[in-house]
Amino acid sequence: MTPRSCEYGVGDNSYKMAGELAGLTQLVDEFYNNMDEVTGAKKIRDMHPEDLTESRQKLVYFLSGWLGGPRLYREHYGPISIPKSHQHLHIGLEESEAWLSCMEKAVAKQPYEAPFKLYLMEQLQVPAQRIRQVSSARKI
Repeated sequence: MTPRSCEYGVGDNSYKMAGELAGLTQLVDEFYNNMDEVTGAKKIRDMHPEDLTESRQKLVYFLSGWLGGPRLYREHYGPISIPKSHQHLHIGLEESEAWLSCMEKAVAKQPYEAPFKLYLMEQLQVPAQRIRQVSSARKI
């Protein structure tokens, strides 16, 4: 599938462009590897358990449904509210930017076409910003 043959965000096009479940697993594995290796990501890595098995699965499952594929997160864990699932954490600009940086490095290593990489990073800004806004509002 090429950018000319699909429109991102329509149906399961984005899920397919991301390589479906296998591609998302590869992306998420690279993302969490980045959190372990990037010095600036220590704060967000410390917000996760030492064993990332469940965190990896939850993110893969979330991305699957979020990108128009099977709603695996809902099937296994129930409905999700991104801000609520992060409400116990303080997510400021530094943490949000570190998360996005780790994800951007992971996306860059994927075999996605360049326009899809840009699209995906633009879309990931939305939940990252929403989590930060909700976290900031709680601290007031």
